[in-house]
Amino acid sequence: MLTLLPGGRILVAVEPADGRRGIDSLAGVVRSALNGDPLSGDLFVFRTRRADKLKILAWMGDGFALSLRRLEKGTFAFPAATDASVPVTPTQLAMILGGLDPAKARERRRYKLRRDSRYPDHPAVLNPACRRPMTSTCFARS
Repeated sequence: MLTLLPGGRILVAVEPADGRRGIDSLAGVVRSALNGDPLSGDLFVFRTRRADKLKILAWMGDGFALSLRRLEKGTFAFPAATDASVPVTPTQLAMILGGLDPAKARERRRYKLRRDSRYPDHPAVLNPACRRPMTSTCFARS
């Protein structure tokens, strides 16, 4: 099981990699072609030329983990870009692994909690029971 460390990113290599590459050579690709640090805790996703296999390289804190996914039929849809790598979200990676094209997916509007940056630790902002945010009379009761 691969886990993303806090603050970690998921980077998808745009150029195909040789499917025979192992941990050490993929870590070299991360250093040279992607200008990244393989020990950073980021996940690095590589695809083969036919796009029917992908490898995910991850540093797990005490060693590398290399995950391989091979499709018996079909190909993975990868994002196109001009840079050497493209950052993706965990949701987009799950879509790629699940056979969906993230470029064709449309994100629906959702509610996003907005915190007032002037008072990030104010109890009224943090207390979900308070119906009047940012007022001095609404504090978390102890």
